[in-house]
Amino acid sequence: MNGSGIEPVWPAPANVRALSTLRTGGVSAGVYESLNLGDHVGDDPALVQENRRRLRAAHALPREPQWLQQVHGVRVADLDSAHVDLRADAAFTRCKFKICAILTADCLPVLFTDVAGECVAAAHAGWRGLADGVLEATVDAMRIDPSRLLAWLGPAIGAQRFEVGSEVRDAFVRKDPAAAAAFTPGARARPMADLRVLARQRLVGAGVRQIFGDDDCTHSQPQRFFSHRRDGRSGRQATLIWKI
Repeated sequence: MNGSGIEPVWPAPANVRALSTLRTGGVSAGVYESLNLGDHVGDDPALVQENRRRLRAAHALPREPQWLQQVHGVRVADLDSAHVDLRADAAFTRCKFKICAILTADCLPVLFTDVAGECVAAAHAGWRGLADGVLEATVDAMRIDPSRLLAWLGPAIGAQRFEVGSEVRDAFVRKDPAAAAAFTPGARARPMADLRVLARQRLVGAGVRQIFGDDDCTHSQPQRFFSHRRDGRSGRQATLIWKI
């Protein structure tokens, strides 16, 4: 980790680069202070563009990331397509220097690469996307034997802070009774959900065995991370992956 980002600790191939940003090092103010990278949350567009420029400069990014229009769905964008549709919640590429990017402020960012570094991908996994199968869709889109994939789980709201309704628990347990292990009773008799446990269950079910992760809770670290659940209006951090 450096002053403006977290580098995943995982055995990725030498040609794969990855990064999850912190909220520091930008120019936005107020609830967006300071490295807000989301252009859809009400921040001044000029400040967002400057933040994105600073991101590129600070981490020597080879080009502008491919920013998605995320909708909590399961569509996976093929960044190598001649007419790529960026209305998606995951993206993959086999090309050098194309950057898969996910914006989050509590949802779980998940990065993928295969052991040979032929393909990389990133997915935005909030509870809706997880329940509907965004991780499985990403694995399918990569068209690589899942046993050859590595997955990294980035900063997200922690299990002790993510109170949900019973309908959320039901949405998972209906599809897989083992998902009940990811929910514990909360102080207000509402379930507390563990996104990382749910993601690991879904990845294992898709055939991915090499799963790594960051345990940082976005909600409980206001100096480091944006959190929509904590603050309502907030900026977005980014999680990126690319090949060189």
